[in-house]
Amino acid sequence: MSTETTENAGNTGDRIFKGVSYFFALFVMCLMALIVLVLFKESLPSIQKFGFGFITSSSWDPVALEFGALPAIYGTVVTSLIALVIALPISLGIAIFLTEMAPKRLKGPIGVAIELLASIPSIIYGMWGLFILSPILSDYVEPFLTEYLGFIPLFDGAPLGIGMLPAGFILAIMIIPFISSVSRDIFEMVPPILKESGYGVGATKWEVIRKVVLPFSRSGIIGAVILGLGRALGETMAVTFMIGNSPNISLSLLDPATSISATLANEFTEADHSLYLSSLVELGLLLFVITFVVLGIAKLMIKRHATK
Repeated sequence: MSTETTENAGNTGDRIFKGVSYFFALFVMCLMALIVLVLFKESLPSIQKFGFGFITSSSWDPVALEFGALPAIYGTVVTSLIALVIALPISLGIAIFLTEMAPKRLKGPIGVAIELLASIPSIIYGMWGLFILSPILSDYVEPFLTEYLGFIPLFDGAPLGIGMLPAGFILAIMIIPFISSVSRDIFEMVPPILKESGYGVGATKWEVIRKVVLPFSRSGIIGAVILGLGRALGETMAVTFMIGNSPNISLSLLDPATSISATLANEFTEADHSLYLSSLVELGLLLFVITFVVLGIAKLMIKRHATK
C-alpha cells in the first residue's frame, strides 16, 4: 500500500471520527433543548395563570387551584446547603486520609467501601433515615440543639426527627461518597515533587496538605462540591422520607418542610386537574433551571481558579 493511500485512509478515518463526535455532542445539546421545550410547553398554563408570582407565592392549595413554588424552592436550597456544610469537611477528611495518611492495606478497602455507598438506592437511604437516623436525631441531637441553641431561630422547634435538618443529614450521607471519591482522585494528581519540596524545607504533613495539596487541588475540589450539590438538589426519595412534606416556610431547621423533588414525588399521580399538573411540571422546570444555574456558576468558578 502506497504512502498516499495510507494518508487518504487516515484522513477518512479522522473525518468519520470527527463527524461521529460532532453528532453525539449535538445530540446531547438537542436532547437537553428538547427536555426544556417539553417542560416549558407542559407548564405553560401555569405560567400564564400565575406568572412570576408562582415563584414568590407560598400558597399551595390544590383544592382552590392556588399554587406557589416558594416553599418547595426554599426547602430544596436549605436542605442542600445543610448537606454541603455537613458533608464537605467529612469528605475532604476522608480524601486526605486516603491519599496522605492511610496505610496501603487500608486504602483499597476503604476506597471501595466509600464508592459502594454511592451505589445504594436513594429509597434505601430514606428508609434507613426514617427508621434509624430519625429516632437518633429526635432523641439526642435535636433536644441538645433546642436546649443549648434554642435562642437561635434556626434551632427553635420541637424535636420531631423529621424536617429540614434531618433531610440535610441524610443528603449529606448520600453525597459524601461523591465528594470524597472525586477529591481523592484530585489529591492523587498532585505532583509528588511539590510535596517532596515542602517536606524538604522542613514542612510538616499538615503544612504540606494545607499549603501544597489543597491549593493545587482547589478547582477540582470546587468541581467535587458542585457534583455533590447537584446530587443533593435533585434527590427525591430520601428527602421525601425525611423532610416532613409540609408546604410551609419556617426559619427553624427542625420544622417539617418540603422540596421540589418531594412535592413532585408525592403529588404528581394525584394531579386531577390540568392546572394542578401544569404547576407540578413548572416545579420541575424550576428545578432544572436552578441546577443549570448552579452548574454554570461552578464552571465559572473552576475557570477562574484554574487561570490563577
